[in-house]
Amino acid sequence: MRSNMDMMIEVQDLTKYYGPTLAISRLSFEVAQGEIVGFLGPNGAGKTTTLKILSGFLSPSGGTARINGRDCVTESLEVRHSLGYLPETVPLYTDLTVSQFLRFAAQAKGVEAQKGNGELSRVMDACGLGEVQHKLIASLSKGFRQRVGLAQALINNPPVLILDEPTIGLDPSQIVEIRQLIKELAGAHTVILSSHILPEVSQLCQRVIIINRGQIVASDTPENLSRQLGHGSRVRLTVCGPEGEVVEALQKIPQVREVAGEGENRYLVVAANDLDVRPQLARLVVERGWELLELKAQEFTLEEVFLDLVTEEEVTEEES
Repeated sequence: MRSNMDMMIEVQDLTKYYGPTLAISRLSFEVAQGEIVGFLGPNGAGKTTTLKILSGFLSPSGGTARINGRDCVTESLEVRHSLGYLPETVPLYTDLTVSQFLRFAAQAKGVEAQKGNGELSRVMDACGLGEVQHKLIASLSKGFRQRVGLAQALINNPPVLILDEPTIGLDPSQIVEIRQLIKELAGAHTVILSSHILPEVSQLCQRVIIINRGQIVASDTPENLSRQLGHGSRVRLTVCGPEGEVVEALQKIPQVREVAGEGENRYLVVAANDLDVRPQLARLVVERGWELLELKAQEFTLEEVFLDLVTEEEVTEEES
């Protein structure tokens, strides 16, 4: 059990209204020092509202949010010294060069002049901006603009980073580079990462918080969410045998709930209650004299879990 001293982000009963509209309702969560946590939800779920409150852009209607032990409302200036923020739409001064903008960002963050050059070199190297440092931001591609936004968030080496869609607009090679950079931030920085690219979240985050309709619907590691919310276990197998006979035989195994043919002698078997049916499947294939070419457990993806949770919440609300 971690102590409060290890918690870099603490949110308690956070609520926000826009006029009569409730955006988030009594959110409570913590992020420990050095964690990378994915913050997920469909459009309109309240993700951006929560991130803006944490970064000091909005005040909550109720509840508290603290970063590095400081209250995000009453100690907002202290919070901003501990925080690097990359919003989904990066606010850049496009009539400045990259180095001019980053120098301005360093001055705004209170970086001493004598340290400024070293700090600019550090973040430009980290984000791969050396080749464009003297170019106007207006002339840069969307990918390089995203890198500039990430570089300004890293200035002054803040202990907490909030990254809202950090790889949006990047090409595949740039995405790999930025993902690697974010991985390297773990331990030295506490990171909240919001992204619509769920495989990206699975690769980068130790824990995931899923929000829907302004409330948290799940919070755990991607692996635990897959096990807890997958509604059964799945096995993928490749069997050389008559398709109709194979499907019929697999469906007769008591623990098997569903069998789906996937072409080329491949089948996906879903079993109830997280039972491991691989021994029964292997035994059946051997007894029938068919060739077994593949037999492996298939985990539910974070995307499947996410869609299941969000759909379940919507159905429950409609029924109520």
